Amino acid sequence: MSGVNGVGSGGGQRQRRAKLRGVARGREIDGVLVGRLDRWGRSLADLVVTLKELAELGVAFVSLTEALDLTTPTGRAMVGLLSVFAEFEHSILCERVGAGLAEARRNGKRLGRPLTASKKSSQIRELYRAGVSKAAIARKLNIGRTSVRRILAVRTK
Repeated sequence: MSGVNGVGSGGGQRQRRAKLRGVARGREIDGVLVGRLDRWGRSLADLVVTLKELAELGVAFVSLTEALDLTTPTGRAMVGLLSVFAEFEHSILCERVGAGLAEARRNGKRLGRPLTASKKSSQIRELYRAGVSKAAIARKLNIGRTSVRRILAVRTK
């Protein structure tokens, strides 16, 4: 383990958790014991999915700080409640994102990738008429060759 007192970074923890889940799928362990619930799952949805997987595999899960024990009816009920709240949280988030996008569109905000090559379309056409190759235009203006070809194709239609 890396870090002080066996506490590692998030990336290392995810790899260990994935390995532990693989061992659980192989039926090599009977239970998982964690000090805190937030050390197991990054988000409520992630937590619910992984806890459900462990329960389906018959692997006990116990969190010491939250006193959550999936081997008991109360613990399983708590996971059910977590699942309901995770779904609710996801629905609310989706609604908020949708409302934000709709509001941005109503206010005339352009969504998506910012325009880069199309801003240089007059320069592209001017250089091409001067006999500069498409690849050289792309290098000179620091844009992709495909963008140069696309802009020049619009002119010929």
